[in-house]
Amino acid sequence: MSVPDYMQCAEDHQTLLVVVQPVGIISEENFFRIYKRISSVSQISVRDSQRVLYIRYRHHYPPENNEWGDFQTHRKVVGLITITDCFSAKDWPQTFEKFHVQKEIYGSTLYDSRLFVFGLQGEITEQPRTDVAFYPNYEDCETVEKRIEDFIESLFIVLESKRLDRATDKSGDKIPLLCVPFEKKDFVGLDTDSRHYKKRCQGRMRKHVGDLCLQAGMLQDSLVHYHMSVELLRSVNDFLWLGAALEGLCSASVIYHYPAGTGGKTGARRCQGSSLPAEAANRHRPGALTTNGINPDTSAEIGRAKNCLSPEDIIDKYKEAISYYSKYKNAGVIELEACVKAVRVLAIQKRSMEASEFLQNAVYINLRQLSEEEKIQRYSILSELYELIGFHRKSAFFKRVAAMQCVAPSISEPGWRACYKLLLETLPGYSLSLDPKDFNKGTHRGWAAVQMRLLHELVYASRRMGNPALSVRHLSFLLQTMLDFLSDQEKKDVTQSLENYTSKCPGTMELITLPDGLVLPPVPFTKLPIVRRVKLLNLPASLRPQKIKSLLNQNVSTKSPFIYSPIIAHNRGEERNKKIDFQWVQGDVCEVQLMVYNPMPFELRVENMGLLTSGVEFESLPAALSLPAESGLYPVTLVGVPQTTGTITVNGYHTTVFGVFSDCLLDNLPGIKTSGSTVEVIPALPRLQISTSLPRSAHSLQPSSGDEISTNVSVQLYNGETQQLVIKLENIGMEPLEKLEVTSKILTTKEKLYGDFLSWKLEETVAQFPLQPGKVATFIVNIKVKLDFSCQENLLQDLSDDGISVSGFPLCSPFRQVVRPRAESKPVNPPEGSKPGDPSHVKNKASLRHGDVSEMGTPACVLRASAQPPLRKTLHTLEAILNFKYSGGPGHVEGYYRNLSLGLHVEVEPSVFFTRVSTLPATSTRQCHLLLDVFNSTEHELTVSARSNEELVLHAGECQRMAIQVDKFNFESFPASPGEKGQFASSEQLEEERQEARGLEINSKLDVRWRIPSLKRTGEASVEGLLNQLVLEHLQLAPLQWDVLVDGQPCDCEAAACRVGDPVRLEVRLTNRSPRSVGPFALTVVPFQDHQNGVHNYDLHNAVSFVGSSTFYLDAVQPLGQSACLGALLFLYTGDFFLHIRFHEDSRSKELPPSWFCLPSVHVRALEAQA
Repeated sequence: MSVPDYMQCAEDHQTLLVVVQPVGIISEENFFRIYKRISSVSQISVRDSQRVLYIRYRHHYPPENNEWGDFQTHRKVVGLITITDCFSAKDWPQTFEKFHVQKEIYGSTLYDSRLFVFGLQGEITEQPRTDVAFYPNYEDCETVEKRIEDFIESLFIVLESKRLDRATDKSGDKIPLLCVPFEKKDFVGLDTDSRHYKKRCQGRMRKHVGDLCLQAGMLQDSLVHYHMSVELLRSVNDFLWLGAALEGLCSASVIYHYPAGTGGKTGARRCQGSSLPAEAANRHRPGALTTNGINPDTSAEIGRAKNCLSPEDIIDKYKEAISYYSKYKNAGVIELEACVKAVRVLAIQKRSMEASEFLQNAVYINLRQLSEEEKIQRYSILSELYELIGFHRKSAFFKRVAAMQCVAPSISEPGWRACYKLLLETLPGYSLSLDPKDFNKGTHRGWAAVQMRLLHELVYASRRMGNPALSVRHLSFLLQTMLDFLSDQEKKDVTQSLENYTSKCPGTMELITLPDGLVLPPVPFTKLPIVRRVKLLNLPASLRPQKIKSLLNQNVSTKSPFIYSPIIAHNRGEERNKKIDFQWVQGDVCEVQLMVYNPMPFELRVENMGLLTSGVEFESLPAALSLPAESGLYPVTLVGVPQTTGTITVNGYHTTVFGVFSDCLLDNLPGIKTSGSTVEVIPALPRLQISTSLPRSAHSLQPSSGDEISTNVSVQLYNGETQQLVIKLENIGMEPLEKLEVTSKILTTKEKLYGDFLSWKLEETVAQFPLQPGKVATFIVNIKVKLDFSCQENLLQDLSDDGISVSGFPLCSPFRQVVRPRAESKPVNPPEGSKPGDPSHVKNKASLRHGDVSEMGTPACVLRASAQPPLRKTLHTLEAILNFKYSGGPGHVEGYYRNLSLGLHVEVEPSVFFTRVSTLPATSTRQCHLLLDVFNSTEHELTVSARSNEELVLHAGECQRMAIQVDKFNFESFPASPGEKGQFASSEQLEEERQEARGLEINSKLDVRWRIPSLKRTGEASVEGLLNQLVLEHLQLAPLQWDVLVDGQPCDCEAAACRVGDPVRLEVRLTNRSPRSVGPFALTVVPFQDHQNGVHNYDLHNAVSFVGSSTFYLDAVQPLGQSACLGALLFLYTGDFFLHIRFHEDSRSKELPPSWFCLPSVHVRALEAQA
C-alpha cells in the first residue's frame, strides 16, 4: 500500500468502505449531484437490533490498498456503486458489460454492487433487477436514498455472516493464516503444524474477527477479540499484526469514549439521529461529557467494559503500535495513518505537545517516491493537523511548503492559483492580516522578516497568475505595513518594482474580491508621507467672516445667569475635538495644513494630493509636492473650495504615490494631532480688493488689538500738510457688494494730534453700490497732519547752539505787564522742574533788533543766525488703520460681513515752529495784536501768511515775527461740557476740552498757512495748543461790554469830531454777557489832553464844560441785559481831547475782576465852529 489516506480517523475502523464511480461518459456535475445524495446515507440502524452500521464513501480508491483488507477490514472495498448515462436500448449491453468490468477490479472483496442508469426508458427498465436501478433523468430519481439503504442492508447481511463464520470456534478446522501482500513470500516453506505458527494464525484471525465485530456495531465483542489477539500475537512476536491489534483496540476505545468522533464534521455527523444504541445514548447524554469530551465517570463505564482503554492508555497503545509499524518498511502508510489518528485523539484531549511528537514522527516517515500532487496533499494535511492542535505558525510553515510544491520546477504546468490560495491560508499562522488597519493597533506582531518573505511570494504568485492589480495590492501592503523593517536598499527595490507594476495597472482604493470570496481591503499609503499633524486654517484676516453682534447674541443657545459655568465649559470641551470656532465661506479657497515627514531614503514625489471631505459639496484642488529624503516635519497646505453651505468635515486626504491612489482617513492615522476637523461653511460673501495712490510701506503695522493688516501704505508729509489718498475698491468676488462702512483708528502715539487726521465722504462711494463683481469704486480719504507747532526743547537747544536767541523781545507798550516774565531774569542753567518747550533756560548768545509794531501788523523784528549750519530734523511717525466693513450676497442676508484693513504709515517732517506767542492791545477794545515768532525748520525757502495779511518770506533756518490784528473772541458762547462725556469727566478734563475748543476757534479765524514754492507744497500752521491762559484772556471779550457813543456814533478806534460851542451828547452803554447780575455802577468822566511827550494835562476846567454832572450812574443789569446813562459835554476850544472814564470803587465793583471794566479810550477832536 503506497497511497495514504490522510483523512482517516479512529472511528473509520467501524465503517464499511463503499466506492462510487462513474461508468462510461457522464458529466462531472451530474455524477457529484448523485454522489452527494448517496453519501448522505452514511449510517442506518439495523432492523430488529440496536446496532448501527456506518458507511464510508469514496469516489476514488487505489486497488492496491484493497489488498490490505485482511490486515484492517475498513480498508476493504465491500460495496460498489456505479453511475452511468444510457439513452438507447442498443447501448445497454455495452454499458452493463462495463459495469461487470468495474466489479472485477474489486471483485475479491465486494459484498454487493449496484448500477444506477439514467436516461434509459422502455422494456429493459421494466425488467425486475436487484443490482440495477433505472431512472429517466437526474431530476426524477426520488428513490436513490431508499435503494442505498437497501444496498447497505444487503452489505450488513454479508458482513454478519462472515463475522459469525469467523467467530465460531471450529477446533477441528485449520485456521488460515491472514497475510499482508509483502508477507506472502516470507511464509513459503514454514512448518504449518508448529505451535508458533498456529498461535500466529489464531492471533491474526482473532484480530480480524475484532475488526468485523467493530464494523457490525458490536463494540464490546470487538474489545474482547482485540485483547485476546494482543496476547496471542505478543507471545509470538508478530509485531506488524500486534500493532494492528493495538490500533484496533485504540480505535474501539476511542469510539467508546468519544462518540462524537475525532474527525471533525464527519464524526459529528455520526452522533446525529436516534439510531445510536441505548447504551451509548445513556452513556453520552447531554452534560455527561467534560470539556475535553471524556466521560467523567470512567470507572463505572470501565466496569461495564473492562476491556476498554482509558484515555491515557489509548495514547500509550498508539505509541506502541506505531513503534511496531516502524519496524517494517512496507508499513509506512499504516504508520503514517496511525500517527494521524493519534493526533486527532490528542487534539480532543487538548494534549498539544504530545500530538506534536506524533506529527513530527509522521514528517520523517519515508514513503515511496511521492508525486507532486501527493506531496502537496501530505504537507496540506500536516498543516491542518498542526492547526488542529494550536500550532499555528507550524501549520503555516507546512502550508507554505505545500504552496511552493505547487510550483515546483519539476511540474510542467505550475499551479500558481493553487499556490496563491495556499499562501493566503498561511497568513494567520504568521500573524499576518491583509487589512492594513490591523497594523495600527499597538506593537507589531509576528516575525517581520518571515512576513516580508511571504508577502513577496504573494506578489510573485499573483503576477504569475496574470493579475497585476493583485500584485500592486500586495506590494502596496508590503510597503505600507513593513516600512519600518525594510532596509534602505529594500525600500528602493520595492518602490521601483511598485512603479513598474503601476505603470501597467495603477493602484486603486477599490475592494478586490478573489474567486473564493476573500475580499482584499484597499491599502492607503498613510506612511508615504507620514502625517503628524492636521490643522484646519482660518481664512486670511481680510476674508474672515464676522457675525453682526445683534444677530450673534440671538444665536447663543446656552443661557446662564453665571459668567462662568463648569457645565458649559465641559460641553464645549467635548466639541473642541470636532468643531472649530471659525467659519469658512462658500466659494472661497480654504486651507488645511499638514505636517508631513518623508521616511524614505530618497526624494518622495507625491502627486494629486487633496482633501477628503463630507457634509458639503467640496471642490478639492490637488497639489503635487516633492519631499527630500528623510525630510523631517514639512508643512504642506491643501486647498479646496466649498460649493455649498452647511457643516463640512475633513475626513482625510488622498494621494498618488508610486502610481498608487490612496484615500487616507484621519481616523486610521496613528499618533496624529488635530485641533478639530469640522467647520461651518456660511453663505457666499463678496471679496474686496483695495489699491491706493500711495506706495506700499515697508513698515508693517502691529495693532495691539491683534487685527491683521492686509495692505500697508506710507507717505511723508510736512506738519500741517494735507494730502488726498485715492483708494480703488474692486469687487473681485462672485457676489455683489451691497454695504460698506468705513472707520478709522489711530494707533497709540506720543504726539498730540489736532483736528481730524483722516476724513472722508462716504456718500459718493456708496452711490455706486451695489458694486457688481469685477467693478471698481473710488473712495477718497483726506490725510491732514496737524501736530504741535510749538517749539520743542531740542529745537530750542539747536537754536541756542547756533547763536540764535529766542527770548527777550522788549515790547514798547504801556500794557507790557500782560507779557510773561522775560528769560533774562532766569538763571542760565535750567531748574530740574523745567518742562520741554519752556524757553526760560535757554542761554542768550546774541542781541536782537527790536522795534514797535505798527497798526498794519507788519513784523518789527527779524531773527537770523550768524551762520546757517544744518539743523537736526526730528521726524514724527503717525500710524492709523482704515477699516472697511463690507457685506453682500447671501452672506449679508444671514448677517455676516467682512473686514478689510488698510494700514497708513505717515512720517511727519517739521515745517514751521512758533517759538513764542504774545499779545499787544489794539486801538480798539474789541481787537488786539497776536505776535507770533515763526521759525522755518525746513531746508527750503518758505512763506507764511495769515488771513488778510501779506506773505512773510522765511529762509531755511530763519526766525521772524509776525503780528496779526484779530477781533477778540466771545468764548462764553462755547458749551460748558462736551455732551454726555461731561457727566463723567473731571473738572480738569472739562477745562482742557474748553481750552482746546477756544484754540480751534482762534486758529480757524487766523488761518495761518505756509507754502514751499520750490516743492509746490502748502499746509496749515496751527496755533492750537500754543495759547496759554494769559494769552487767551487777552484774546477774550470781557463779560461786561462797554460802549461809548459820542453824538450817537460809537467811539472806539477813530476820533469823534465836534464843533466848539456845540453840546456833545455822551452815552455809556453796558451789555451784561456774564451769567450773573452786575451793578449798580458810578462812573466819572475825566477829560485830559496828551501832549505826546509823556505829559497829560487834566486841568481843563476852562476848556471843557459838562452839561449836567460829570458822574454817570448805571442801575443793576441782569444777565444778557443792557443799561445806558446819558450826559453832555461842551468843548470851548479847539483841539484833541481824551475822555478817561473812571469807576467809583465800591463793594460791588471790587467783587469783579479789573479786566471787566475795560472801557474804550474816547478821542474827541473839537473843530472850529461854523460861521
